[in-house]
Amino acid sequence: MRGKFISLEGGEGSGKTTAIHCIRQWLDARNIPYIMTREPGGTPLAEEIRQLILSPRDETVNNTTELLLVFAARAQHLAEKIQPALEKGSWVISDRFLDSSYVYQGKARGGDTEILNQLADWVVGDSKPDATLVLDVPVELGQERVVQRQHQDRLDKESLAFHQKVRDGFLERAQAEPGRVKVIDASLSLDLVQQQIEHQLSQLYSTWSGNV
Repeated sequence: MRGKFISLEGGEGSGKTTAIHCIRQWLDARNIPYIMTREPGGTPLAEEIRQLILSPRDETVNNTTELLLVFAARAQHLAEKIQPALEKGSWVISDRFLDSSYVYQGKARGGDTEILNQLADWVVGDSKPDATLVLDVPVELGQERVVQRQHQDRLDKESLAFHQKVRDGFLERAQAEPGRVKVIDASLSLDLVQQQIEHQLSQLYSTWSGNV
């Protein structure tokens, strides 16, 4: 039986790390085989590309360069890690995936949606996640959390206006594909955030285990 593919999305400081911990506990409790991965990254080559994308640098990174690097890493990630795991019956939990490209390289950076669609069709095709959980917090709250981090990458240091576009972009993705993209109010208490996540996981599990 093919595994389920879940991606986690959200702006900087939205709480994806905490959500991943919650998902791990839920899967472990049910003895569901799974792998945890991330984008950009997930394989040795894709992790090298991640460093190129996120490392702070004096040189301005061209928007097209960033977009193509992200999709290059994604092609390797899908072929070498995600697809093989799903075919073996494992669930795949990815910290970011395709929606981040539409939001960061598209909405926030003003990228051409048609080009994004072409790249998505070419690289991802019908390999979209079964469910995408968007952890949503107000930008100010997210930035308060980011400031507390020891290490900040190039995206962390973008302007508030940029991060607001990111938040708006993820909410627009949820409106466009409500069947796949589910918004989690991550500004609530940890218990309430966990309840929302577990509800979505239970919905997926029901279809996967044949109970629906």
